[in-house]
Amino acid sequence: MTERRRLAVIGAGPAGLTAALAAAARGVRVTLVDSAPQAGGQFYRQTAPGLGARRPQALHHQWRTWERLRDGLAAHIAAGRVTHLTDHHVWFVERRSGTAADDTGQGSGSFTVHALLGPEQEEPVTVHADAVLLATGGYEKVLPFPGWTLPGVVTAGGAQAMLKGGLVLPGRTAVVAGTGPLLLPVAVGLASAGTKVASLVASADPRAFVRHARVLAAHPAKLAEGARYAAELARHGVRAQVRGTVVAAHGTGRLEAVTVAALDSDGRVRPGTERRVPCDTLAVGHGMLPHTDLAEALGCRLDGVAVAVDDEQRTDVPGVWAAGEATGIGGAELAVAEGRIAGLSIAARLDFRTPERSSYVSAAKARAGLREFFAAVDRVCAPPARWTEQVTDDTVVCRCEEVPASAVREAVDELGAGDVRTVKLLTRAGMGWCQGRMCGPAVAGLARCPETPSRRPFARPVPLGVLAREPGEPS
Repeated sequence: MTERRRLAVIGAGPAGLTAALAAAARGVRVTLVDSAPQAGGQFYRQTAPGLGARRPQALHHQWRTWERLRDGLAAHIAAGRVTHLTDHHVWFVERRSGTAADDTGQGSGSFTVHALLGPEQEEPVTVHADAVLLATGGYEKVLPFPGWTLPGVVTAGGAQAMLKGGLVLPGRTAVVAGTGPLLLPVAVGLASAGTKVASLVASADPRAFVRHARVLAAHPAKLAEGARYAAELARHGVRAQVRGTVVAAHGTGRLEAVTVAALDSDGRVRPGTERRVPCDTLAVGHGMLPHTDLAEALGCRLDGVAVAVDDEQRTDVPGVWAAGEATGIGGAELAVAEGRIAGLSIAARLDFRTPERSSYVSAAKARAGLREFFAAVDRVCAPPARWTEQVTDDTVVCRCEEVPASAVREAVDELGAGDVRTVKLLTRAGMGWCQGRMCGPAVAGLARCPETPSRRPFARPVPLGVLAREPGEPS
């Protein structure tokens, strides 16, 4: 009897779950590796069971999709087709050299996934597979401003995670600010849970969407979703300001107020429009970026800041697929479509077959439409063009190494740094615990350099003791 081919799926969000179910249903032995204690990823982040949430669906939309994924995963686990490893933090994927490509042009290779187990991330675990799907998601882009390091200033997604995962309100009075579609569900979620949302401040100009009317009209469900959020904000009495930005956060010891202002057509603060808003929480974000660390370490080609894939979600590294936010930010529906295509492709390729396009034609159609939709949204919701002018010299840019904006500007203007790497060497910006994930976009903006991912050997910090000893096998 031929042993079933093995697939390691890294990430149990919408893309990873959908791919795992599609592949497992077609005879592939799947190991789902995820850092969270429960499946769902960031979009379907689940409340800790011990908290006894009575109506968890109230914290989510697209709940029926989640129920289908959750129940499908449980069925495959019970049947022995899927192994779900929770609290496993993947730091490296090793591809053995000399792997031959099969006659379909896609190698069925041999991979070792290296992970750290548990909250302390000290116990090593390895997973062996013939193919790997990277469904590593994305992370928030946050740009600095005076006072952004005060306690009480959180990312928009962080506020949402506190609410979904811990049933915790970040504060009593909040301002939600920045840019991107995430701001709407965050503001509505906080207001519905009891936080007073004093203001929603978005830098985008809604009139700019008119230029993309054709693309938007092709997605009436998305427009209806936005309208529902707007109606909820109105019902809760949330004051919305468009073409606005946070100028500074204020407080002694913790956040007490923020100053917001209007932006002109060039993205500069309009003098005389500043107003101070008392609050104890600022949820701020400027869009999202793909997680590409594992892909880069494997040698996968990037398209801008995202992992480049073909029509089957294959990377240019044989045996490696990618789906979801890692290939471009586009939300859960796009991630589900890409995950299904990837799962079907993997199942066929590991069986030395070319997948039938008819098996994923509807998913491919959804993928094309949603990619076009979110490309339009990204253009409209780009951060203000002149945001760096609001960053004072004493504003901390790299929080890990406590590097101020003045040091970055000095490295460029006086020491001749012409790229982010040189700025890093001269200032230590990006050398801390997060390895530049948080400050990278800010340093690039202040240095007037292109925003490009920096290739790292490992996806997360690893204890030296783990590197010095042979990892164990998963239980």
